[in-house]
Amino acid sequence: MTTDSVAQRVVVPAREGRAVEVRAGQRFRIVDLEGQQVGDLFAFTRDDPCEYHSAEHTRGHVSRVFPAVGEQFMTNRRRPILRMVADDSPGHHDMLIAACDPERYRALGVSGWHASCAENLRTALGALGRTTPVVPQPINVFMNIPIADSGALSWLPAATRPGDSVTFQAEIDCVVVVSACPQDIVGINGTGPTPLAVDLLSGDGR
Repeated sequence: MTTDSVAQRVVVPAREGRAVEVRAGQRFRIVDLEGQQVGDLFAFTRDDPCEYHSAEHTRGHVSRVFPAVGEQFMTNRRRPILRMVADDSPGHHDMLIAACDPERYRALGVSGWHASCAENLRTALGALGRTTPVVPQPINVFMNIPIADSGALSWLPAATRPGDSVTFQAEIDCVVVVSACPQDIVGINGTGPTPLAVDLLSGDGR
């Protein structure tokens, strides 16, 4: 775990999302409070909601499915927006699976309303008076989706334990949203969704 002290903790209740503003150089840590919980992380530049973290541009930049510690996440305009600076978890993360949305749950047989990361994103941004024209591909922290040699994907429970975390540094001023994924049909969240925390860290990480 990084040695930065916690300046502010934002608890993300199970099945909900929260948005925070992060300045360039500031670090933040996503903590799995109870274990086996996936978090959908979105990042938008502070001044332009049309520029946001892009999984496809990031994969092209790092030449891997998911960045390693020390590597950057890129925007859809090929600018660095985040850097992963520490990973105190089993190291399973994903940038292939889209955010869950109402259509996903209908396809899984859910009747009526079901919380989703797509709706959590819009609700969390709205709390800051912001909107987004799209739901970008999220950074799915703690999500355990191994890829077989055949190319097949497996949907496994998150392997995290209580207190496991991953730490990022903002490369530019941005707004980040974390959704404690409400998926309870496919078993990625163990026995069911639980809360996460976003720790805003003191120090600029330089």
